[in-house]
This record gives sequence, structure tokens and C-alpha cells, in this order.
Amino acid sequence: MINHYDFDKIPNRSGTGSLKWERYSKNILPMWVADMDFETAPEITEALKNRLSHKVFGYTIPYDSVIEAVLNYLKYSHNYAVKKESLTFLPGLVPAINLCCNAFSTEEESVMTVTPVYPPFITAPRFSGRELITVPLILDSENKWTFNIKGMEKAIKPNTKIFILCNPHNPVGRAYTKLEIEKISDFCQRYNLILISDEIHCDLIFDTSSKHTLVAGTEEGIAERTITLMSPSKTYNLPGLACAYSIIENPKLKLQFEKTIRGIITEINCFGYVGCEAAYRYGNSWRIELLKYLEKNYLYLNNFLCKKIPEIEFIPMEATYLAWLKVDRLNLNSPTQFFEKYGVGLSDGIDFGDQNYVRLNFGCPHSRLMEALERMHKGLLKENVIGHEG
Repeated sequence: MINHYDFDKIPNRSGTGSLKWERYSKNILPMWVADMDFETAPEITEALKNRLSHKVFGYTIPYDSVIEAVLNYLKYSHNYAVKKESLTFLPGLVPAINLCCNAFSTEEESVMTVTPVYPPFITAPRFSGRELITVPLILDSENKWTFNIKGMEKAIKPNTKIFILCNPHNPVGRAYTKLEIEKISDFCQRYNLILISDEIHCDLIFDTSSKHTLVAGTEEGIAERTITLMSPSKTYNLPGLACAYSIIENPKLKLQFEKTIRGIITEINCFGYVGCEAAYRYGNSWRIELLKYLEKNYLYLNNFLCKKIPEIEFIPMEATYLAWLKVDRLNLNSPTQFFEKYGVGLSDGIDFGDQNYVRLNFGCPHSRLMEALERMHKGLLKENVIGHEG
């Protein structure tokens, strides 16, 4: 068994059509989209090679071994036992979120989420012609982001039909506690809402004192109104294989969803299934080492900012590899444009619902993170945004 993986290796992604790397010139380090600069687990690569050797790549339907791998993963990793009939395989979570808005609401109804949040949560309702209701997260007594239940109760409308949850939360990096998830479950049950739960980052909790709480496995009855969306793509760096799945235990809701996706969602490609199965069957030792490496990067990032750029506020996080950085004290007209000028490409907080922030992806070799932070620091010093004592 392989028990060491080289996360320090820097793969050359130029010329591969990489969304992440093609966005900028070669002089800018891309630290934006949720795509890690690590080679995936060799066990997954080997499984893909074996499938490639078959040399026939026809239409592929979900087959027994991949379904079994998903069900076993849910049962043994998250203590969530479901039937295979509850699964629907999809080419990604973004189309799934958009289709859920169409499946479970009408144009006369509204959709609620909390901000800041992954941009498709904001755009999907609007693309569907639904009213969007957003409620900002708040900081609790422990300086952790959490839900403003009272604010949600004030903002909800009689025509609100859907609540979209990000769990763990992108971009603030929260692994919500069981109590927090129970509060959301209770809110959705009291107001008769369909709960769309994006749990794609559930296996990326690097804080060993935290754990993932799968929404549908909490309060009695919540599974009957929950559409859980999952994929191994973020954890194992497989987004290009385009394989995700929904879990809908309520047969009526599943039928609604399947009617909506007819003719829109077709067969998943054969390599997506292979990657999914291999990740769940053989990828855990790689994942465990990945989490240790991400924690190392997280601690370095936190320490660097505290010592050299204390003007950037970084609230503690437990999950994901996406740092949510408050930059309003820098007084920059456009933080992302400023840092791009000095060779670092970040995600603009405006897209997530808060212009005072940027998002930085630290899912990369440590040397690359160090270089990006040094570039940011030097740029701020050069233009006298911060003092040299920083």
C-alpha cells in the first residue's frame, strides 16, 4: 500500500486547456477557482488506465460496482444508509443546483440562501427566473461564521419554496456542527422548504476537532425534504471527469427531479464513473495525507497574514482549501485587480455576495503558496498600502 504521496510536486498544466491556468497570462499565479494543483491519487490514475485499455468508450449507464462503491462510502464514511433507487448520477453540481430550482419551484416563488456563498447559489435562482432571498452569515461568540436564524425568519416570504445550503460552507470554510445543522433542518421543516444541500466538500475537513454532519442523516423527517448533492471531484481533484450524484429519498421529489432533467442530463462519461468508484474504494489513504498537507498550508497562510499583512482579516476555518480573506482595510478600489498586477489571481468577493473579501485557493504545493503570498506582500509594500513594519 502506498502511504506517501508527493504533494510538493508542481505539475505543468500549460497546454491542457485548464480553466484555472488559461484565465491569466503566465506571469500570474492562479489561486482562484476550486481546482487543486495536485496530481490525483495514483490508485485513481491506475483505474483510469485500466479502463482506457479496454479501447471502447460507448454510452455508459450506472453499473453495479460504482453504485455499490457510492452506497458503501455513504454508509461507512458518513453513517448514511440509502437505497440505490435514491441515487441519480449527474455531470456536476452546478447544473444540479440550477435544475433543482426549476424542479422544486415556479417563477412565482422564491429561493433562499445565506451569503457569502458559492456563486451558482446566487445565479441559479436568477437564471430560472426565481426571486432570490439572501441572508448574511453572522459571527458567533467564538468568532465562527454561523446562520442568522432570526434574520432568516424575518426575510422568508410565503412564496419561498427552497433553501440552498453549502455544507461545509464555501467560501468561509465552516464545517457546521450537528446543532447548527439541526437548526437549519428545523427551519426548513417549520417553513415547509425543500432543502438543497451541496455537500461536495464534506471530505475536506482538515481540522481534526471537527467532523461533517450530513443533513439528511440528522433530524427525523428531514431526509423527506432534502436533495443531497455530492461528488468526489473536489476531494480527489477530479472535476474534469464530470461525475456527481444526487440522493433523494422521497420518491415524489425524485420523480419531480427526474422529469425536470429529462432530455437535459444524459449519460455520464465512462471515465467519470471509474474515477468515482476508484476514489471511494482506494483513495482514502491519499485523502488523509492531503488533509495533513492542506492543514500545513492553512497554518502557514494564517501565520503569514498575522505577521506580515495583519490588515487582512482571516477568520478561522475547519474545512475546504478556500480561504476567505477580508481586505477592506487595505482600501483598494479593486483588490483582485491590484493583486493581479502583482502576479496573483484571486476570486472576487463580489461574486460570492461580499465586495469586502477575496478568496484564495491554498490547495497547491507549499512553494507555490509561499510565492503567491510573497507577491501579495511585496505589492502592498511597493504601493505603500501597508507599512514596512508589516
